Amino acid sequence: MNPVSRRKFLKISAATISVAAAGSAIVKGAEALGNKSGKEVKGVQKIPTYCDICFWKCGAIAYVNDGKLWKLEGNLEDPLSRGRLCPRGTGGVGAHYDPDRLKSPLIRRSERGREEWVEVTWDEAFTHIADKLQKIKAQYGPEAVALFAHGIGGNFFKHTLKAFGTPNITAPSFAQCRGPRDVGFRLTFGEDVSSPERTDIKNSQCLVLIGSHLGENMHNSQVQEFAEAVGNGASIIVVDPRFSVAASKAKFYLPIKPGTDLALLLAWMNVIVKEGLYDKDYVQKYGFGFEQFAAELTPYTPEWAYPETGIEPELIRTTAREMARYRPATLVHPGRHVTWYGDDAQRSRAIALLNALLGSWGRKGGFFYPVSMDVAGYPYPAYPKPEKAKVDNPDNKYPFAHETITTGIREATISGKPYPIKSWFVYATNLIHALPNEAETIKAIQNLDLLVVVDVIPSEIAGWADVVLPESVYLERYDDINVEWFREPFVALRQPVVESPHDQKPNWWMAKKLAEKLDLGAFYPWKDIEEYIIHRLTTAGLSFDELKKKGILRGSKQPIYFDEGVSAQFPTPSGKIEFYSLQLAKAGFDPVPKYRRPLPGPLGSFRLLYGRSPVHSFSRTQSNHILMDMVAENEIWINADVARRMELKTGDYVRLKNQDNIVSNKVKVKATERIRPDCVYMVHGFGHNSRGLKYAFQKGASDAQLLTRYVTDPLMGGTGMNVNFVTIESEASHG
Repeated sequence: MNPVSRRKFLKISAATISVAAAGSAIVKGAEALGNKSGKEVKGVQKIPTYCDICFWKCGAIAYVNDGKLWKLEGNLEDPLSRGRLCPRGTGGVGAHYDPDRLKSPLIRRSERGREEWVEVTWDEAFTHIADKLQKIKAQYGPEAVALFAHGIGGNFFKHTLKAFGTPNITAPSFAQCRGPRDVGFRLTFGEDVSSPERTDIKNSQCLVLIGSHLGENMHNSQVQEFAEAVGNGASIIVVDPRFSVAASKAKFYLPIKPGTDLALLLAWMNVIVKEGLYDKDYVQKYGFGFEQFAAELTPYTPEWAYPETGIEPELIRTTAREMARYRPATLVHPGRHVTWYGDDAQRSRAIALLNALLGSWGRKGGFFYPVSMDVAGYPYPAYPKPEKAKVDNPDNKYPFAHETITTGIREATISGKPYPIKSWFVYATNLIHALPNEAETIKAIQNLDLLVVVDVIPSEIAGWADVVLPESVYLERYDDINVEWFREPFVALRQPVVESPHDQKPNWWMAKKLAEKLDLGAFYPWKDIEEYIIHRLTTAGLSFDELKKKGILRGSKQPIYFDEGVSAQFPTPSGKIEFYSLQLAKAGFDPVPKYRRPLPGPLGSFRLLYGRSPVHSFSRTQSNHILMDMVAENEIWINADVARRMELKTGDYVRLKNQDNIVSNKVKVKATERIRPDCVYMVHGFGHNSRGLKYAFQKGASDAQLLTRYVTDPLMGGTGMNVNFVTIESEASHG
């Protein structure tokens, strides 16, 4: 171990010890934290579970030493983690010991947003919620209740609220993240790319990353496969206004002008088609409308793209030929967070079309076909049929939205149209940071009769709630079993490895108790989560005891490529890969993507870009002392020449002011040549203003606060948020 790594290791280890000590301070009497049963547990226990720090759900092994949580590592049996956890996963210990955790149910005692609460019992909380919901149902109907949920932990709340009678259930992951990608691929191949993505990175011979920051956006198995591809000598092409970690591994780096990615994609396809470099057999066998598609590409030459993108024509041609050289083992990565400029579904469709030209869908090194074990759901009674349609997309305004649109529910809550929404349930998502335009979210909240937030920390959205329900962290609870779609089939179990330190409860228990208060007990015929899980596993011929012991049960390997026997079926209207989309044309949209120049910002401003840190998840982990020890605040990346002209240097503090005069908290400068001079960049999730988050309070700046504008994707309702601009003000000018 080199001296620098050793010093950092000691620093992190010391933080872990201090957090553990802080956790011990909240132990009642002689009880060991995480062991309220009073039984003495000696020695080291190894208990499998799966992670919840992000949505990837990596298999993990928890080590519990003398009844106290000690450390986490990857489960070697798990196809996702492959025995390794990312920094966030290993730092999950800090979630259990977090002193800022919510400890008991709370009911608001003053006006919304003042963060003033009364502690109540669980029965009092559920009675209060149930009474409010029954009044809302009587006056407005059950459809007036909406659920915003993130992750597998929301499954049982979805069940309860569907039983109550509402169809308005949504997650920010669609309209604020992956939705345009899924729609673009569905319009092309008839299927989306799943989650985790069906990308065969480890077998790719050429990997193209367009604004996809592998290594910073820490999705475990993808990053491991990326390292394998680099180690195997794969040709890496990175397109990004910022020289990211991934760009440092690239053979070709294209520092594109922000907002012009679609122009580059069209120019690449122009070269590949014009020079006959595409997979002709694949296109002829599986393609529909190729001739019309090829004709539409004619104007989009590299010379045309140069003034739009800033990428020289010869580099466009060279990289297009590089992709064609390695086809079909060339993977143009679809990305994850793709809500950028409002043309995002068409840009994602262009990525899908480029992959289709290269013949990568269903081929090794491109996109595999994910497989799953056959585990049926629980045989619940049928849900009541709502009398009203979902509220989010009236008159099918966004015709290709196949999931519920969060901002559509927010708009209905503000306007009361097509009908009023009077209650929000929010599970494990901080809507103040997740949705663009904080003012619109708060305006919607003020129209509610009831806002219930289920969380593990006092997040910003919890500060606006009428009732706050404290959830056990993932290391203290069972969740639904994870029947994953991936390159090999498996079932994973999340189980408690320690007990909750206070009066926190698991989500399944809350959802069940609330259902019983609402006279919906018939929808929970099982007595506890173990009975539920055992029923599902037994029906599938699987053993609960074995799953508890191993954490993972793997199925037999199945074909995942066309040449292994996967049936090449495309559930599109034509039954083929749609190079020319008649369904888009029929709906009044471009059947082949067309480029439209993005609007510029105010004179003297910089386009605000944002992304991820490899040690944090969204705005969920800034109260975790272990992870904050590694990255305690974010920075604003500013081009070094710009910083010099502004007499700024790395480490200085500045404030950002956006085009609507919203001013950020102070943020540290990172002056670097690794970003274009027309934009700035910051990591998402910092700048918390919830006073309950004592450790994270006002550390760094919030990008979400500055995202006051967005452009809605006309195909599916996603919110393009890279359309905000900022100027930079010295901290001294703010006193």
